[in-house]
Amino acid sequence: METNAKKIDWSDFEKIDIRVGTIQEAKVFGDAKKPSYKLVIDFGEMGHRKSSAQITKLYKTEDLIGKQIMAVINFPPKQIANIQSECLVLGIVNGDAVTLLTSDKPVKNGLRIG
Repeated sequence: METNAKKIDWSDFEKIDIRVGTIQEAKVFGDAKKPSYKLVIDFGEMGHRKSSAQITKLYKTEDLIGKQIMAVINFPPKQIANIQSECLVLGIVNGDAVTLLTSDKPVKNGLRIG
């Protein structure tokens, strides 16, 4: 299978800071243009960060609390409706459904993926 993605160097990948965090809060984000949740994620020593995530097709808010996820934490904050999104939650996009990237075993919040 071919991809149209541009080739990158290892140094490009090293610039992306992907960390594991645990979702502490999940609420319906009614002000977003597309169905989304407002999340507060604990990244351990790196603190808590807010994010907006379009993951409503496969997840209910109550199922997200305590779930460990992967997120890019070194993008600049992005204004989404009335919140500043401070990280990009990662998932597998299948049409309009997104499956979160998670760890199969519990790990310490804030650990770097690499």
